[in-house]
Amino acid sequence: KPQLVASNDHFCRFLEEYCPVVTETYYPTIWCWEGRVQTLLRPFITSRPHVQYRNELIKTADGGQISLDWLDNNGSLYYPDASTRPTVLLLPGLTGTSKESYILHMIHQSETLGYRCVVFNNRGIAGEDLLTPRTYCAANTEDLEAVIHHVHNLHPSAPIMAAGVSMGGMLLLNYLGKTGRDTPLRAAAIFSAGWNVFESVESLEKPLNWLLFNYYLTTCLQSSISRHRQMLEKLFDMDRVMKARTIREFDKQFTSVMFGYHTIDDYYEDASPCRKLKSVGIPVLCLNSVDDVFSPGHAIPVETAKQNANVALVLTSCGGHIGFLEGIWPRKCTYMDRVFKQFVQAVFEHGNKIFSM
Repeated sequence: KPQLVASNDHFCRFLEEYCPVVTETYYPTIWCWEGRVQTLLRPFITSRPHVQYRNELIKTADGGQISLDWLDNNGSLYYPDASTRPTVLLLPGLTGTSKESYILHMIHQSETLGYRCVVFNNRGIAGEDLLTPRTYCAANTEDLEAVIHHVHNLHPSAPIMAAGVSMGGMLLLNYLGKTGRDTPLRAAAIFSAGWNVFESVESLEKPLNWLLFNYYLTTCLQSSISRHRQMLEKLFDMDRVMKARTIREFDKQFTSVMFGYHTIDDYYEDASPCRKLKSVGIPVLCLNSVDDVFSPGHAIPVETAKQNANVALVLTSCGGHIGFLEGIWPRKCTYMDRVFKQFVQAVFEHGNKIFSM
């Protein structure tokens, strides 16, 4: 049974009534006996619902561009009026895009509820060109702020909330910690976020974790920027960046330099959401598994969460990183998908009751 951590009794009762999955026993797939197995198998086992996106490129203040993928859901029976149709903003993980299976499942869940979705693809990874020598990081929220205000201005009468996965969840938390209540978002859902980057990279540098995850993710990061090499060579020694063999080395040579940090420790401190959790000003539900090597259980800020009435943590004993597989053959819905669907519906349909029960 998951551990529900929340200091606000009203928020707890709201979740128990309208998002009961967070109090139900989670039965992980019996042959996925360990978090790393869940993490590795999920992308290969889960189905990939078909989604037809509408792409939009928006310009940024520094001359760059951001790719947004929309599911307008104009056939929505519950919300036929597009001007008031609820909108879910989705933030994928480190090198993820709108094509990730976990994003496609969130889109599918939202579509059945009648909602509109928009996926925020980080700069340069969804097939669009880099117009400036800048990509993205977990600490810099400028692009996310631009996207949120763009979406809100397009549909000012439509309620909007956001869901972030892995690094997308870290970015969303850092944004919420910065803005407090001054955001158009009604609420947010966070899945498998890395709370303390120092602890995350240390865990991922253990020999088996490096072999299974760290080296692969580093090559994915390198691949995501290699297509823009001509643009990025204006500011970086790309040969040196391409020699990185860990995420820490990549961040030291590339990410921290790009965003003006004096040291990689300065960047990792700024990127760690645990340091901003006290300032979150809207209801946030965060799902983590304590056997997630990307976000070790001991680094989850349980005591800090208890100090903020807006925050609820749901902690499972197993599930890995964006895994949460359940059932004998977990092709379709995961525990994470069910938490997402119930919480999004609870916010849009009953959100006014969160702190008034």
